[in-house]
Amino acid sequence: MITIEKKLRLPDTYPLERIGKLEELLFFDIETTGFSGDRCQLYLIGCTYYKENTWNLIQWFADTKAAEKDLLDHFFDFLKQYKTVVHFNGDGFDIPFLQKRCKHFNLPYSFSDVASFDIYKKVKPYRNLLGLDSLKQKTIEQFLGIARTDKYNGGQLIEVYKDYLMTHEEDPYDLLILHNEDDLKGMPSILPILNYPDFLEQPFTLSEQEIVDEPGANGRCRHLLKLTCKSSCSLPVPVKASMPPARCVMEKDQITFLIELTEGTLKHFYPDYKDYYYLPFEDRAVHKSIGACVDKDARVKACASNCYTKTTGFFLPQFEDIWEPVMKQEYKDKMRYAALGDVYLADEAALQKYIKAILSYLK
Repeated sequence: MITIEKKLRLPDTYPLERIGKLEELLFFDIETTGFSGDRCQLYLIGCTYYKENTWNLIQWFADTKAAEKDLLDHFFDFLKQYKTVVHFNGDGFDIPFLQKRCKHFNLPYSFSDVASFDIYKKVKPYRNLLGLDSLKQKTIEQFLGIARTDKYNGGQLIEVYKDYLMTHEEDPYDLLILHNEDDLKGMPSILPILNYPDFLEQPFTLSEQEIVDEPGANGRCRHLLKLTCKSSCSLPVPVKASMPPARCVMEKDQITFLIELTEGTLKHFYPDYKDYYYLPFEDRAVHKSIGACVDKDARVKACASNCYTKTTGFFLPQFEDIWEPVMKQEYKDKMRYAALGDVYLADEAALQKYIKAILSYLK
């Protein structure tokens, strides 16, 4: 086994204290001869960590097949100093692979004493909202405007490692070590993607609300509720998301929503329809205690689809039930509304719930 240690200069791209204490974080990445932890070999583990006011790199390289167990021993002994491991899709690949290799060698090691922070998993719920085609590291780099070209893919490196085991020449060794080092050095470049879940998961402060008009496709004017909110976090790249009747723009520390209002007559459906009569001539439902006084020819037993009262005016799409009474166009419609007069955004809990409902809808 070969151990490589050096000091690094890494850019400050993200406030790591949001993840944990800097000295308690261990970034790591592994290199293997394939995807299966049962059949393939681990040949390199690389870590970066902050100690004595500087970033450091440590790598353990299996210069022979027999050295694989030594890599595991040294890595897990080193891991005891840390409380959180940080990685990209390590929950999906790196950690399960290491656990299987430990099982192969009958080693007692595990990650049970450390927290796991997976950049991939943290961003995954927001993939569609951010418009990401995939969650590959290269896709995230492109989203953030980072230009980095990988000269070799995983399959090519496997062949390079096999060549090294046969020849122990310097060139394939340098290539393998530098590739892993570059991956670890590149991790800070994608850390700014974490600002998006931070931004979206923190409470927002409403700074402005107004009704605005814009021309519609058919020449009619559309009325929209415009909400401008502030966040304690700031985004590196602006994002737009749209799905009628809502859209939003996220830029720096601000998010702006535009939600199209519906004008007309909507219905509030009572859930306990068996307790109501439907009055066909009035097109509404009344409770049986009142309907008993109505002529029998002017009433019928209500069913789920006609047990309603109607309201005319402007309505705000709710996306989930927040304000009562909940209004719909028809009984089976999924979209729910609230009469604009019933919407009270000064209620902090209702505001946060409504923002989360819009974002969930846009995802």
